[in-house]
Amino acid sequence: MRSNLVNNTNQLEVLQRDPNSPLYSVKSFEELQLPQNLIAQSQSGTGKTAAFVLAMLSQVEPLNRYPQCLCLSPTYELALQTGKVIEQMGKFYPDLKLAYAVRGNKLERGQTISEQIVIGTPGTVLDWCSKLKFINPKKIKVFVLDEADVMIATQGHQDQSIRIQRMLPKDCQMLLFSATFEDSVWRFAQKVVPDPNIIKLKREEETLDNIKQYYVLCNNRDEKFQALSNLYGAITIAQVMIFCHTRKTAGWLAAELSKEGHQVALLSGEMMVEQRAAVIERFREGKEKVLVATNVCARGIDVEQVSVVINFDLPVDKDGNPDNETYLHRIGRTGRFGKRGLAVNMVDSKHSMKVLNRIQEHFNKKIERLDTDDLDEIEKIAN
Repeated sequence: MRSNLVNNTNQLEVLQRDPNSPLYSVKSFEELQLPQNLIAQSQSGTGKTAAFVLAMLSQVEPLNRYPQCLCLSPTYELALQTGKVIEQMGKFYPDLKLAYAVRGNKLERGQTISEQIVIGTPGTVLDWCSKLKFINPKKIKVFVLDEADVMIATQGHQDQSIRIQRMLPKDCQMLLFSATFEDSVWRFAQKVVPDPNIIKLKREEETLDNIKQYYVLCNNRDEKFQALSNLYGAITIAQVMIFCHTRKTAGWLAAELSKEGHQVALLSGEMMVEQRAAVIERFREGKEKVLVATNVCARGIDVEQVSVVINFDLPVDKDGNPDNETYLHRIGRTGRFGKRGLAVNMVDSKHSMKVLNRIQEHFNKKIERLDTDDLDEIEKIAN
């Protein structure tokens, strides 16, 4: 395993609240006067969940039977996934309990909850803090907002998050994480986290160096499928995630792959959240080796065995412009925790070639062409 890890030399831009910050001269954690507020940019699979879970666990007093830490996630699936990390890292705290504030978790009106950590989506957390009064926000010591770039892309989540933050005490530690920092994310972060320390990556370091990126030229959907079959025939793939632009394409592709004998799972936006969670759990357990998805799954789903990500359709916004954030999140499903990964982009028109070129320019990263008719070439990229 060690031989497949990649050294990361990213130059962090650390902008301190004060140019004379003690962070430049401290010799011990005690001198840091922790906790401090933080806005941090972190790529997928680099351990940010472990970092903020550690921050929460270090502040919790397990004998106090009321919520002390609050973590906001943009989706049901991500809340469950983060919850699993909290359970694993907190297993030596026998008195520590975790509550999920997600749609479908119904509690009786008037009751209060005794769990010390609450993780959930913004709408339900807001209800629990204000309307239903399950949580006393004035007792929260650590507030984590994860995947801020996803949060603001979801209607209503931004306002709900700000309303929750305004209920919290002044001395509550605020931590915000985002894989990308477009201007809109930056404005949101500054509203939510007062007086922060800031850790950002330079733009060209946002794409993950441990993921090899290629593109394949095709003329139509059938040629894209043939290229995909050639890839599968030539290299050993543990598990693969394939992203499509529409539910229709995803459904067609899943059916075609099933005909070829692959164990395929399909994930798209019209499914109930419980159905989506069940599909992801089966994929995580390895019951299916191929997950075909629309953008619903591009962010936050952490399955260690995913060795290849394929963009069957390149990510674009509603106007057909490149969606750089989604591209970064999609390819970040492979190469988790510094291991090597492979991302292959299918290009089937002049427009999609333009989109690919603009993605290369945005990240200042060359994406090499791959000829999937040349088996030797495919085998080379796998080594």
